[in-house]
Amino acid sequence: MINPSASGWIDKFFIEQKFSKDTVSKTTDIFYQKVRDTGFIYGHIIAFETATTIQTKGWFKEEISKVALLNTLYQVFCLTNEDISPENFIEQGNAFYNQMNPQGFNLFKKILPKNSPALTLEKIIDERVQTNDSIISKSFSHLVTNALLFIDVLAFRQYLIHGEIPEKYLKKIEETVVNIVTLALKIKSRKSQYDDLLIKLFEASIRYSKFSKVSVQSLEMLHLDYFTNELEKYYLIDIAGMALWSDGKVENDERYFLHSLAEIVSVPDSFVDESINSTNEFIDTHKKEIPYFNYSNPVKHFYDQTTQSVVTLIGRNKNRLIKEIVQSKELMVLLAYSTRRDLDEKEKKKVKKQLLEICKTIPSLTIFLLPGGSLLLPILIKFIPTLLPSAFNENLDTE
Repeated sequence: MINPSASGWIDKFFIEQKFSKDTVSKTTDIFYQKVRDTGFIYGHIIAFETATTIQTKGWFKEEISKVALLNTLYQVFCLTNEDISPENFIEQGNAFYNQMNPQGFNLFKKILPKNSPALTLEKIIDERVQTNDSIISKSFSHLVTNALLFIDVLAFRQYLIHGEIPEKYLKKIEETVVNIVTLALKIKSRKSQYDDLLIKLFEASIRYSKFSKVSVQSLEMLHLDYFTNELEKYYLIDIAGMALWSDGKVENDERYFLHSLAEIVSVPDSFVDESINSTNEFIDTHKKEIPYFNYSNPVKHFYDQTTQSVVTLIGRNKNRLIKEIVQSKELMVLLAYSTRRDLDEKEKKKVKKQLLEICKTIPSLTIFLLPGGSLLLPILIKFIPTLLPSAFNENLDTE
């Protein structure tokens, strides 16, 4: 099984999948429907459309997004170029992102020439799934990954056709998405606390244009004739539908908005009905899992998400963590005490200091060393005894 946080995962992905002409989408409509079904369009990925099933239990959202972005880029490469070669795809993917080089995207300065094409693409994708937020503010937020990753897929298709990204294409499509969402929210009959959050989500995700509170006043002002491909049109309608979603009910004026958008971009009304049904079914099924819809209790949501992330980190580094902890008898004793009573301030400082020293030696745990990372230490302290019972039971028996 691939590990998207370990070097070499792209090569392993293609070795495991063994793609053939029979396992990739042959038409635009089939491709888009498959991508939508995975949740990639909605920013909440539940599966991958691959030849071999990929299990994601215990994965972080960033890891799921990385594999989804790679897979979707590859699928549109196969559809556009009628070529299934992973080597050709990786070469084209690197060239595309090298030209893309968005604002604040300084990754290429960090990539050493000795990196293989696949490793270079890994580093690029790792950077792309992040939002513009810093790692710590992102960790303390539910805006975890870039909400507009499908724009990369659309731009990649343009690159494959023209040999370059059309001038201002990325800026144009970003601005159009944000303006359509803003217009949709304006006509939404029932306002909710999610509306402002959706705007914040897009604000954190844009890369090519400055986010402006001032938007156009009507669909006619957007010059939507710029977008001629069905994938672009479908995406704009689905994004608008997601913004309008409210407990499965679409009011008449909201439905009219979607049909007006479809008419302007020359998409049949049947697609709008399908879009409404698909969006409703997806969100209704997965609402409890989608961070965007769990804002009613942000404190609880933050704690649940953060706790799970810390537990996953501990589980992945379990053996090395045990090895480092058992070498410190004082820390072992203090952690054992913490399972039976509250530590005093002096003891807490000792635990914090020693755990931070251990975190310095384990790359995956360096998040605890970043500004604000110490706030996660109580969760780390709480779950170490429960995840590593044998080591602590032995310690208790010796007292």
